[in-house]
Amino acid sequence: MPKSRRDKVIALTQTKKKDREWKGGLIEQIREALEQYQSAFVFRCANLRNNAFKELKATLADSSRFFMGSNKVMQVALGKGPEDEQRDGLHQLAEHVRGHAGVVFTNLTKEDVESAMAKYEVSDYARTGTVARETIVVEKGPVHGPHGGLMEHTMEPTLRKNGMPTKLNRGVIELLADHALCKEGEHISPQGAILLRLFGHELATFKMDLLCGWHDGGDFEVYECAEDVDGDDSMDGDDDRFKDDGISSSMMLPTELMHVESGPAVAKLARGKDEGSQGARGPARKAKKPAKGGRGR
Repeated sequence: MPKSRRDKVIALTQTKKKDREWKGGLIEQIREALEQYQSAFVFRCANLRNNAFKELKATLADSSRFFMGSNKVMQVALGKGPEDEQRDGLHQLAEHVRGHAGVVFTNLTKEDVESAMAKYEVSDYARTGTVARETIVVEKGPVHGPHGGLMEHTMEPTLRKNGMPTKLNRGVIELLADHALCKEGEHISPQGAILLRLFGHELATFKMDLLCGWHDGGDFEVYECAEDVDGDDSMDGDDDRFKDDGISSSMMLPTELMHVESGPAVAKLARGKDEGSQGARGPARKAKKPAKGGRGR
């Protein structure tokens, strides 16, 4: 069957792919920062919040520069081994750039950088997939809001939609049984994240820790926080961040389409799947039209 001219795959995303030019620009910026600053630190970022991070960068703009992006590109910029490192001992810094990490070039001391980071630690509502640090249970009976008073009756459909067994009793939301919003050590579900926000429980803290430091001249030092990262498998960056979102596998893309870029390749795979689903009999045949003037039996 000839290929239809209308059979085109159109990407709806507005995000532009990071091409070789972008990667080359990042490498140049990191190597320029090596010339301008005396020290470099690798930091770990937990529960990143953009507003707080932007305020931190603005505060230290005169003395420091932060980089967060592709870990592999940053490793190349610093040097993966002694043979291609940009400064003596810098490849040891690159070994710690993995997971939710970044690099800060600065003229400040380690203590000054840690003090500045500590000022911007903020608590916020946990997002889907975050590991709960405590168990939150709403007890049976009238439902109270985050401020202690009874929750408005208009919120009852929202609570019921997100899994809470509730009913309206004379304008008061009543919980029919104890309900756990999250459990300690388990991943927070999408419904749990919504309910935690409604009840005012902030279980996430934006925090930054220094893992290691390098100073002009080749001095390198590993800090205590780096030991916690080495034993944490979630920092490798290869985990599926959607595995705990509660969506069934039937709603996900087929396995053969998971790692294929949008374009003719996707259309080809999709057409092949449709053709295979028609079975051995092939496509359905159209019914013959009766001849003009003929009589039906």
